[in-house]
Amino acid sequence: MAAQHRPSAGGLTGHRARQDNQDSQTGPVDRWSLVVAAGLLSFVAMLDMNVVNLALTDISAGLHVSAGVAQWAALGYQLPLVALLLPAGRWLDQVGTRSALLLAVGCFATCSVLASLAPWASWLIAARLAQGAFGAVLFVLMPVLAATAVRPELRGRAMSVPATLGPLGAVTGPVIGGLLLDHVGWRAVFLVKLPVCLAAVLIVRRYAPHAGKLRLPDRGSLGDAALIGSAVASVLLALTLAPRAPLWLLLALPAAPLVLVWLRRPGGRPVAETLRAAGTTGVNASVLALAAGFAACQYLLVQHLRGAEAESATGTALTMLAFPLGMVVAGRFGGRLADRWGARPTALTGAAVTTLGLLLLVPLDGAWSNGDIAWRLALAGAGMGLNGGPTQALVMTASPPGRLATTGSAVQLSRSLGFALGPALATAATLAGDRATTGTRAGLALAVLAAATAVALLALHHRAHRAPA
Repeated sequence: MAAQHRPSAGGLTGHRARQDNQDSQTGPVDRWSLVVAAGLLSFVAMLDMNVVNLALTDISAGLHVSAGVAQWAALGYQLPLVALLLPAGRWLDQVGTRSALLLAVGCFATCSVLASLAPWASWLIAARLAQGAFGAVLFVLMPVLAATAVRPELRGRAMSVPATLGPLGAVTGPVIGGLLLDHVGWRAVFLVKLPVCLAAVLIVRRYAPHAGKLRLPDRGSLGDAALIGSAVASVLLALTLAPRAPLWLLLALPAAPLVLVWLRRPGGRPVAETLRAAGTTGVNASVLALAAGFAACQYLLVQHLRGAEAESATGTALTMLAFPLGMVVAGRFGGRLADRWGARPTALTGAAVTTLGLLLLVPLDGAWSNGDIAWRLALAGAGMGLNGGPTQALVMTASPPGRLATTGSAVQLSRSLGFALGPALATAATLAGDRATTGTRAGLALAVLAAATAVALLALHHRAHRAPA
């Protein structure tokens, strides 16, 4: 592994000239500090999606609004984030990574501060909508930053960092949120991300190469964002409201025609062509399926522990931490195995291990101890750790030249939709019986089916890996 070059006190300009001269003499330089920055941003972006959910009751009381209005503190972030992933990927293929990343991180952190200072609900919702838009840029840039920071032969190891830390942020969000709510208050949940954002900015400013400049999106991109945003919003709103009344699922019907219109526009055709050229549609579908299975399992187990078992919040959090612990431990090896044996076999093995862990949870019984649940969760988490980085490397390596951000945005959209679909599908499955027994087992069986689908899709993926130009 090539050593990192640290800048001296002479400034970034002199450092960049010396680094370029060294690069021309010694070959590509692996900037692992940028991989660390990608991992930190992945953690904080996924943390934000979950930590706020726990604070909705406190926000409702603190701002004197209904629970439905307070819920937009979470939806206001999620809707633009998911809706803008694909348009953001297309825009980022045309601008400089360093400039876009510094802009997105700075504005993301600023929106966090504005949200924490909100005197009324409309202020908070506006800040969260803006934060979700910049969060979409971060979600696309994270895999691009990790993939371009190292040589292709080390890409599996690099991609495992953000692919592991992202889900870790999603799972630990409720734990961190609970501690902040108990000891500080709901405004602190928006500020907890600031130190991580600052660390990422310092790393990027010091080590990221200067290449390309920013430019405003064209009018066509804004139209594409409106179409995709409307489609995603209709699906997410339908899934959010369906547990109250199944007829709300009709809200999702406009999504299909909106996507078809977008695919026929100049902005949609390049995305479809990129996925077709890369041959990774099946891999993206496997990402969605595995994320849905993981999210459904997490939702059901929390409901089981907090409801049927009357477990304390602390006990539930400690039990659920088995999943990210397994994921972190296995994630350290997933990238190395992918670089040595290949990304597809490693990703396939990880998906199979996750499926096995979820399958062992299906006979869930009231007589099980927290330890009985925890070791099965750890096994499932280990599979996710083995799968995450290699899957990212598999997709990014197959990306056509000049389309890295577009390819990465499709992966992030698949994962985000999986996280959104999982709890909704689990809720629908629990209607088959008593939530504490038959319904919970039915939901876990559905999670196993989703994970098994990911295994099948990866098994069918035989495209030879292409090194990017």
